[in-house]
Amino acid sequence: MSDEFLDLEADRLREECGVFGIFGHPEAAAITALGLHALQHRGQEAAGIVTFDGKRFHSERRMGLVGDNFSERAVIERLTGHAAIGHTRYSTTGETILRNVQPLFAEIDTGGFAVAHNGNITNGITLRRQLIRSGAIYQSTSDTEVVLHLVAVSKKPKFVDRFIEAISQLEGAYSFVGLTNKKLVGARDPLGIRPLVLGDLDGHPILASETCALDIIGARFVRDIENGEIVVISEDGIESIKPFGRLPARPCIFEYIYFARPDSVVHGKPVYDVRKAMGRELARESGIEADVVIPVPDSGVPAALGFAQESGIPYELGIIRNHYVGRTFIQPTQSSREIGVRMKHSANRSVVAGKRIVLIDDSIVRGTTSVKIVSMMREAGAKEVHFRISSPPIRYPDFYGIDTPERNNLLAATHTLDEMRAYIGSDSLAFLSVDGIYRAMGEPGRSVTQPQFTDHCFTGDYPTGLTDQSAESPKQLSLLAEAG
Repeated sequence: MSDEFLDLEADRLREECGVFGIFGHPEAAAITALGLHALQHRGQEAAGIVTFDGKRFHSERRMGLVGDNFSERAVIERLTGHAAIGHTRYSTTGETILRNVQPLFAEIDTGGFAVAHNGNITNGITLRRQLIRSGAIYQSTSDTEVVLHLVAVSKKPKFVDRFIEAISQLEGAYSFVGLTNKKLVGARDPLGIRPLVLGDLDGHPILASETCALDIIGARFVRDIENGEIVVISEDGIESIKPFGRLPARPCIFEYIYFARPDSVVHGKPVYDVRKAMGRELARESGIEADVVIPVPDSGVPAALGFAQESGIPYELGIIRNHYVGRTFIQPTQSSREIGVRMKHSANRSVVAGKRIVLIDDSIVRGTTSVKIVSMMREAGAKEVHFRISSPPIRYPDFYGIDTPERNNLLAATHTLDEMRAYIGSDSLAFLSVDGIYRAMGEPGRSVTQPQFTDHCFTGDYPTGLTDQSAESPKQLSLLAEAG
């Protein structure tokens, strides 16, 4: 059966999570649902919203997409209140079951507390063991629940001090939004690995993972939450607390390469512009004589535009994506599954046949999808297929909220460049260099003594402790194993 049609999402890095919060708005739940729509690309497994109406908390947590669960008026009407937080989930720790869907909620002696988290706590298992030994009773297998327990057992008299004490025990990457009886709280890890922004909707403060969530509701971008900053939003206004001292920020470079939506602005840099710049740098470093530049949709599009503009090679859509094939189309039999997969993407023969083509993609993970892409182009009549990747080779796994394979399953970790080229079947293969990606970010190159971004997937330079990781088996551990 021909691979002319295929699913290009099968071998992607999986998104992290998205968080959203709003304070003091009479339609807090509806606005949160809209914000989560904009953040759907950060997690498609589950979504949840928690609100507070001045007397009690209300929670709706569902498996599946935001639009499938939070578009009905009856659901929003149950989520009454003037303050809300929400979450879209892709799990990197904990099983995909309803009890792990966020926001998580608990009653503690200071009142109700709900929390949602983007990132991964790299000492979460260690803290979990300590808390369970001291008598804690867990309701989920998510690393996020550690924060609820740490706040609950703190002896500090004020909630904010308890929250600070709790997150000061964490290592790894995180952006939190939390909701109490009186406050909306946001926090970002000391290195600012995971993103969080502050917005304003007609005087009502908003916290969100990306600026695209502000755009969808017509809110104004105020500023990025700084690395290591905690913001406390109440009827008294917005308070900024910086309990961790001043550390140089190291935001995750993959937000610019792949995770953030192209229309978002991350730390003052428009993501779309940065991705085009990566394509231009790629063309300068590894240009090739060819007839047409073709993006691997959708994430390869901006870089392909930049590559085409820099190289002077025409840009064309040689792979067409069908956006109208829903999940319900796929039936449980093998033959119908194959038909469904092949309907998602198809080769544009009129563009490809007889041409020397340059394929542009943002990354190669296991390489299995790249094999299918090259095969599809050859079957469509491509004369030559040259593969160009707008990021460096991924040689190391992530432990900060990105679901990467174990290192021995990363193609670049186990193969030389020529072995990779032979495996995927292209006529040539080249990646953007580490310094090249830094130049695309507006930097002269990567600082060896003080790297400007978190880039461990390329360099192996992990910026935080990895307490839960075993040196003999460096893989991302699951809290589910601890619960079993």
